[in-house]
Amino acid sequence: MKAFILLVAILCLNSQLSIAEQGGQMKEIQKNTSGFQKELGNHLINEKSPYLQQHAYNPVDWYPWGDAAFARAAKENKPIFLSIGYSTCHWCHVMAHESFEDQEIADFLNKYFVCIKVDREERPGIDQIYMAATQAMTGNGGWPMSLFLFSDKKPFYAGTYFPPRAAYGRPGFMEILQAIHTAWMTDRDNLSSSADKITAHIQKGNRDGIKALEKKWLSKGFSQLEESYEPQYGGFGSAPKFPRPVVLDFLLRYYKATANKKARDMVLFTLEEMSGGGMYDQIGGGFHRYSVDGEWRIPHFEKMLYDQSQLATAYLHGYQITAKKSYKRVVTQILDYVLREMRHFEGGFYSAEDADSVNPYNPKEHSEGAYYLWTEDEIDSVLGNKESVLFKSFYGVEKNGNALQDPQKEFSGRNILYQKIDLSEAAREAGLNDDAAQKILSSAAAQLLDRRKTRTAPHLDDKIITAWNGLMISSFAQAGRIFEEEHYLAAANRAADFLLNTLLVDGELMRRWRDGEARYPAGLDDYSFLIQGLLDLYAAEQNPIRLQQAMQLTKTQIALFTDISGGFYDSPESADLLARMKAAYDGAEPSGNSVAALNLLRLSAVTGNKEWGDLARKCIESFGKALASYPAAMPLMLSAMDLQMDDHKQIVIVGNKEDKNTKELLREINSRYLPNTLVLQVNGGENQKFLEKYLPFIETVSKIDGKASAYVCENFTCKMPVNTRRNLALLLDGKMLNSY
Repeated sequence: MKAFILLVAILCLNSQLSIAEQGGQMKEIQKNTSGFQKELGNHLINEKSPYLQQHAYNPVDWYPWGDAAFARAAKENKPIFLSIGYSTCHWCHVMAHESFEDQEIADFLNKYFVCIKVDREERPGIDQIYMAATQAMTGNGGWPMSLFLFSDKKPFYAGTYFPPRAAYGRPGFMEILQAIHTAWMTDRDNLSSSADKITAHIQKGNRDGIKALEKKWLSKGFSQLEESYEPQYGGFGSAPKFPRPVVLDFLLRYYKATANKKARDMVLFTLEEMSGGGMYDQIGGGFHRYSVDGEWRIPHFEKMLYDQSQLATAYLHGYQITAKKSYKRVVTQILDYVLREMRHFEGGFYSAEDADSVNPYNPKEHSEGAYYLWTEDEIDSVLGNKESVLFKSFYGVEKNGNALQDPQKEFSGRNILYQKIDLSEAAREAGLNDDAAQKILSSAAAQLLDRRKTRTAPHLDDKIITAWNGLMISSFAQAGRIFEEEHYLAAANRAADFLLNTLLVDGELMRRWRDGEARYPAGLDDYSFLIQGLLDLYAAEQNPIRLQQAMQLTKTQIALFTDISGGFYDSPESADLLARMKAAYDGAEPSGNSVAALNLLRLSAVTGNKEWGDLARKCIESFGKALASYPAAMPLMLSAMDLQMDDHKQIVIVGNKEDKNTKELLREINSRYLPNTLVLQVNGGENQKFLEKYLPFIETVSKIDGKASAYVCENFTCKMPVNTRRNLALLLDGKMLNSY
């Protein structure tokens, strides 16, 4: 494979046509293109994907992924150029403008290639396969992803962003196209051999990874994450810094299991630094995708739904551990942002907001982060003097702008808001107490948010992805339970109903909904993330319908995705794909298998279904070799393993949900971080009847002295029930140990 990459590099450098030859060839291409007319649009014109719609009027004659494109490539004996990206991807926009809107490049593509566009968010199974190919061939990956395939879908060359002509140490896209065309015409056997090798590599996947679980993997995973921790500003690794919430989840579980304070402190310090930095939208709520620098100061300004959901949950857990108001404030700001900016009127949640936007100070300019940046003068014009002084001091506003670095000169004279000093220091400087300073800052932020709404907002990708909505349902359900906020629970329920009413077709989920159309069979992550959301809704409200829905989707998931060697394939069986893969990595999004394992363990505990518990264990074991060698790659699978190896823990509350004493008992539970504890609330109604079919001991619990009561159980042995919040707290703290 390396030899082939070298060959292509040599072709790029040494097999160039002379200028005269190129000119003559381009005239011939322009004379003989396929009759495609840009003003009528290309084959993407009727697609619903916002990303594909962005390219529907390119001069490139794009096709969507499908039989028509592959049949044409086979019939005309042409290679396929496959471009994969998504609508809010900055470098996708750059390559589109530089290359796909370039008539010379488009003419060459249209003459010698069949071109296919794929929205990676709609078609993750396709993206996963060709990302594996790109990484195998180049050592890295990313978007836009650029590949060349045979008509049987086998890839023979890959890369990511290419400038139109050679620049930045990268070969130019035009030079790549010419070299690929030359190789196709003169050395196809070598291309075919390379395609076969890389396809075999992809299809092998992570087979033979089964290994019995060993508890030491948990401590090894912690040690590996500790080694990568950056203590000055929090986070893991050097710049650019990504939040990766799955790491935070595992570390908090590890702290709960081992009382290792370093695990807790790494998480809490990272949460503090992220929410104080420019990566957090200080006046509008919500997190940008990642930080370009190591201090969380300069974000890549894209906002993704899956980041909002997972980070809201991380701050929720931080709040349970610390009871800090600042963590609660971040959670509510994230969720309120999602409700305000990213919710469809029927209840589903949109996918993302773009990084690029119109510069309000120069409307002819379109650049990264422009919507979120401020000049000092504009802040002064919106706020009163006292507000402005405090606001600028707290958020680090400077006359000439405050960007740490600005290689593209996009931030000159403008400010990225971040918390430069803590609240108490800002209050002291202004001669105020903390509460008064916070009130002024909140008022100032609201005024600036109103001003910002008058600007041209970034592009909104308004497709609704099942998996990401499942994550968002989890966050709203947990926040509704912990904060006792009914409108968050209502948002979770509306989203769940929307998905089940529009994306569940003949008993099977679809991946994407947009503009009235549900399309593409759902993947493992769609099933597992939605099941998790339904389980969190059940935990919040104890409505047995949600539990039944989760159980039914789990049965379908098992039928569609099970790998007989253990775990689940990420995609349903399809002739459309070169391979069925199983991702052994919890990244910006969790792997479907990690969430599936956690779901099966939770369902096994609540239904007594041992078979589902065994499936969960086999799922974790199917990634055993990966966990044994580098467990930090799958922190959420470690979380599942922690739950699988932990003692069975249950708390049963007997009492009416509206009863004051019941609420007090639930408040005590919800104030605590109890990741491996099953909480059930029964009162002789439908939930109790449903649970009694699966958990016979539910029939034996009752109120004590006519008051709502709590039963705390471990390994099927219960402590004596209690009926006051104080005694429940003592029991949970291990200070009341009598059992019966």
